[in-house]
Amino acid sequence: MKSARSKAELGPAPGETRDREEGLAFMPKFGADGLATCVAIDASRGDVLMVAHMNEAALRATLATGVLHYWSRSRGALWRKGDTSGQTQTLVELRVDCDQDAFLALVEVGGDGGACHTGRRSCFYRRVETDGDAARLAFIEPPMARG
Repeated sequence: MKSARSKAELGPAPGETRDREEGLAFMPKFGADGLATCVAIDASRGDVLMVAHMNEAALRATLATGVLHYWSRSRGALWRKGDTSGQTQTLVELRVDCDQDAFLALVEVGGDGGACHTGRRSCFYRRVETDGDAARLAFIEPPMARG
């Protein structure tokens, strides 16, 4: 009698990889930690705003409400973007990468127009500069004025 093997041991079922990469079925794939990366981009300007993570509950809530939900790894909790900061993100379009384990959310930004908890429009407000073997950060975006 053959012993039962887990799906992880067997790999994808026949045709599953092709279906996931070329088919029309939405089959999101979450990592061993239950998370998938989501990059949020301002739909009107094209700015990359932030990178966060979604679990299945965050993805379902986002699709059901049209408001971005993420999984906070530091708090270990589901959070709706903007509940505490007022920096809301309304879903315009959700894209998925080739193997359906990362998402690209085109969003309409609400509140003060920011996305970063530091008070900036984007979480990517510094660049890495090198001088020989040394690397340092340089600010490219100041904090937004708070009214």
